[in-house]
Amino acid sequence: MSTAPHYPVAVIGAGLGGLTLARVLHVHGIAATVLDLETSPNARTQGGMLDIHEETGQAALHAARLHEQFLTRIHPGGEAMRVLDRHARVLHEETDDGTGGRPEIDRGDLRDLLLGSLPDHTVRWGSKVTRTRPLSDGRHEVTLGDGTVFTTGLLIGADGAWSRVRPLLSGATPAYTGIAFVELDLLDADARHPESARLLGGGMFFALGDHKGFLGHRETDGSLHIYTALRVAEDWLSTLDFDDTASAKSALLRRFTDWAPELRGLITDADGPLIPRLIHALPVGHRWRRVPGVTLLGDAAHLMSPFAGEGANLAMIDGADLGRCLVEHPGDPEAALAAYEEILFPRSEEIARESARGLETIFDDSAPQPLIDMFNAFAAESV
Repeated sequence: MSTAPHYPVAVIGAGLGGLTLARVLHVHGIAATVLDLETSPNARTQGGMLDIHEETGQAALHAARLHEQFLTRIHPGGEAMRVLDRHARVLHEETDDGTGGRPEIDRGDLRDLLLGSLPDHTVRWGSKVTRTRPLSDGRHEVTLGDGTVFTTGLLIGADGAWSRVRPLLSGATPAYTGIAFVELDLLDADARHPESARLLGGGMFFALGDHKGFLGHRETDGSLHIYTALRVAEDWLSTLDFDDTASAKSALLRRFTDWAPELRGLITDADGPLIPRLIHALPVGHRWRRVPGVTLLGDAAHLMSPFAGEGANLAMIDGADLGRCLVEHPGDPEAALAAYEEILFPRSEEIARESARGLETIFDDSAPQPLIDMFNAFAAESV
């Protein structure tokens, strides 16, 4: 009779948070097994640019002993920002002089940095979790999609919005925030889409009004990555045929009929398919009672809308803090998890409230002025 393999530490999800945890444990001589449902690290693109904050994401990189390598991969000029109204008038602009504390990096480059810092075979690709159940003494049994079963002494859910680990701790599920994104790209923008390239500038871009808008960024490969954002009913995206790109563009353009032609052109000229995305969030202040042998980090613990710019940063600092707590409480995982959750809960609640406020700021009746006021207040506080 074969015995199911046992992993002392099993991290479900090879996103930024799970990989940061594995790296922090590795530098302290603790092995972790990371399992991810993707078939390989290159199974899909990893999304757009991230601004990595000093107090969270960069602090995590220091803990992972990767900060210097991170600095060699950042996007110069990426902290620049423009805010426009629906007439394409620039109402607020910030330049990147290299002194800001939130450098930009491509999400894929950051993930590659973390992956490359781990021993071979740390991540087990093609490992989709289908079932988890508690055993005794804080252990858990995990079943994968191919029927493989393993046990673990410490189960970490770093598996995102629709976590398979979360139900062991909480009955909470993500709810629709009222905001839908349609993602699009303009490739080789300076050569193929020069007007759009000039419109966006060198970094982050907002064009807002009427409870909708465009959020975008210039990527390190010279493309423009745009999120078309709308306050719509949850079923609206399902009425569009995204297999027919021309039809989907037409439907999206009808939402921006009175917007400036150069803003509408971001949709008209987009290259490749459009990607729909509903924005969900867990309840602000989501937490759970201590359950032996299991915890959560990142979106699995505190999914929120992206309007505080903290999702990736929080996942990384969660991973770093959990790793540190495990190192500081050798042989006592329950003390480590309790110490970690004591940090996790108030921090994530505070940032989730900021995210909810950010959503209302961006989609306010008088947008983009409330966003401009917020940026001006930040600038005044930093003087």
